[in-house]
Order: sequence, then structure tokens, then C-alpha cells
Amino acid sequence: MTSDSSTQGRRTPDVLWNSRFLKACRREPTDVTPVWLMRQAGRYMSEYRSLRSKVSFLELCKTPELAAETTIFAAETLGVDAAILFADILLILEPLGFDLEFSKGEGPVIHNPIGEPADVARMEPLTDVSALGYVYEAVRLIRAGLPSVMPLIGFAGAPFTLACYAIEGGGSRHYVKAKTFMYRHPAAWDALMTILTDSTARYLNAQVAAGAQAVQLFDSWVGSIGPDEYRRFVQPHMKRLFAQIEPGVATLHFGTDTGSLLELQRDAGGMVIGLDWRVELDRAWDLLGPGVGVQGNLDPIALFAPLDEIAGQTRRILKQAAGRPGHIFNLGHGILPHTPVDHVRALVQMVHEFSVK
Repeated sequence: MTSDSSTQGRRTPDVLWNSRFLKACRREPTDVTPVWLMRQAGRYMSEYRSLRSKVSFLELCKTPELAAETTIFAAETLGVDAAILFADILLILEPLGFDLEFSKGEGPVIHNPIGEPADVARMEPLTDVSALGYVYEAVRLIRAGLPSVMPLIGFAGAPFTLACYAIEGGGSRHYVKAKTFMYRHPAAWDALMTILTDSTARYLNAQVAAGAQAVQLFDSWVGSIGPDEYRRFVQPHMKRLFAQIEPGVATLHFGTDTGSLLELQRDAGGMVIGLDWRVELDRAWDLLGPGVGVQGNLDPIALFAPLDEIAGQTRRILKQAAGRPGHIFNLGHGILPHTPVDHVRALVQMVHEFSVK
């Protein structure tokens, strides 16, 4: 481990600290543009489908050896520059008192969602992080099994998205229950967000202690609100969350359909701001300014296109990045089921080939 005083709080070995991915997070030049892909371990891989035919999704998440195997296999098969922990953003809700189930064909279901402010009052923050010990054990196994030069990304759901799931009881199109609760019960909303913020910070720091070099906050549903609501109901909590992350850890802040919120997300925190495919990377980066890196932002459906189309889209995004230090190539959201695996591998190779400095 290094003890360089110029990198206060850093516990990362030099071989990882100087990896393409972490250098890009710090907006330092790299030999090629680093690339990793959201949901790079998933149903589009036959090996994953075979494993899932034997165990449920929650069993897979809660069995460290299987979660580690899934994570490492995907990263090495694709040739990406970073691995991301195989888990789910909703796992943290269980120790907070929610009855979580992943129903086949229906996705996550919470059987005891929040309906009234009194439901929030019964919650307690995650003070004992050992309740999610299977996640940290998976991180330790992944770190031990990954190449020494490949960083590992831990992650969690952002408080707004977790709050929406906790109130809606599952997926939603319009978030009517969650947003109504937010408007009708602002004090209870803030109490809920405070619990989720403190719990998530502890959860992420425990992942870092177990061996993750970076953490990403997924705010998948925050694009459902406008700038004023973000300032009032979300931004103060996100600022506090990022402030609690261990020093020296790379932080990535991702949301979908957030073109109107990008500057607010930047001010909330994160070394790198994730962009979805609904914005042009160069214009978004100009809006954000030079103080942050950006991640993105190929449309996941583009991976179903012929390889020459994928190549053209890849060149377009790299041209928009213009070789500026701080660009991490990724999709604008996760890889979709049935995506051709050879197209995913080809994309990673294209990014590296087309971006040689």
C-alpha cells in the first residue's frame, strides 16, 4: 500500500491507482478511453442464464461465491477496464425492515411498502452493516479473483430511487404514490431520505473497506422530477451522502432521463457524472464544466445493430469526448436481455482501438 501524502485517504495499491479507469475518474490522461458497461453481467450471457436456472436471483446475490464468479466472468470475458459488483440496489431495504421479493416476470416486489408517515417513523438506519455481510464477502472474493490491475466498482441505489421503490412497492411508470407522499408529507419524506442517506453511506463505505476502489450511485428514477423538486427534496441528501464517502474513493453519480438535472447532480456530488443516451455527450460536458468527468453514453439498443453501425456510434461518442481526460465509455443504461454477446465484446474492442492516443 502507498503512503503518499499527496493522495490523502488513499488505500489503493499503485497498480490499481494508475489503472485507466481510476485515472479517468481523476480526469488524468490515459492511453486509451476506459470502458465498462452497466449490467455487464446479466441475462444476455448464456452462462448467466444457466446459473439462474438453478438458483433464484436473491440466492445468487446472497451467495458470495456465485456473485463473485458472475462478476469476474463478465469482466474478463468482455475485456473491460473495470468490474462492477454483482448485486441489486434493493438489497439494502431488507435490513431496514422491508419484505423484498423478486417475482418471476414481475421484477422486485415489496410486500410492506410505506403508506403513511408512521411507517417511516418505525424505520431505523442501517447501523449494523454486518446485516449485508454477504455483499462484503462477495467484494472480498471478487477483489482476490480479479486481475491486480482491474478496479472493482461497488454500488448502491440513490436515496430518491430507493424511496420510490419503498413507497410504490415495486416498479412504476408515473411514481404517483411516491411523489404524492413527497408533496403531502415533506417532513416524513425528509426523514425517510435521511435514513436512506445515512444507511447507504455506511453500506458503500463497507464495500470500500472490503475491497472496492470506486462506488456508483444509481438514481434510476430521479428523472421523474423537475429541477425545483430536485433542489428541495433530493439534492441536500445527495450532498450529505457524497460527503460521507471515504476519502480517496472514486465516486460516480448516474441517473436516467436527467438532462434537466445535470448541473444539480454535479453540485450534489460525484467525480464522474453518468450520462444517458438522451443527451449529446459534448454539450452535456460543456454544461457540467471541466471539474467533473463524464461517463457514457451509447444507447443500449444500438448493440442490436450491425457492427458497422455500432462502430459509427462509438466513433461519434469518442469524437464528442474529443480526447478530453475524464471520459469513461459506457452505455446510457444497462445491457438489455438478448443483446448479442459478440456485439458487446466488439464494442469494448472498438472503444480501445478507436481511442488510442
